[in-house]
Amino acid sequence: MHAKYAERGLSILAFPCNQFANQEPGTNEQIKQYVESFSVQFDLFSKINVNGPEAHSLWKWLKEQPNGEGFLGNGIKWNFTKFLINRQGQVVKRYSPLKDPFAIERDILKYL
Repeated sequence: MHAKYAERGLSILAFPCNQFANQEPGTNEQIKQYVESFSVQFDLFSKINVNGPEAHSLWKWLKEQPNGEGFLGNGIKWNFTKFLINRQGQVVKRYSPLKDPFAIERDILKYL
């Protein structure tokens, strides 16, 4: 999806996190090498915390925003929680970790 819409302004930002059943135990370099094996071209940031007192400030802000998809509370439930942010920096939708990224393509097109 990144390759398809990057020229129209889509940016995908990935934030590895090891707070979910130790799914990202590696170093930042190991995670980067693993992701590169899939030929991804989107931005990959350093591993961070998304929940708890050590949560990164970006994620604290994201979790406070409206437009969730059936969420109780503001915690991130699992890896691959997705946020759609418009060009003005507003969270317009939050998606479950189970939501296929391609299923949100229609929503993305509204904001490009």
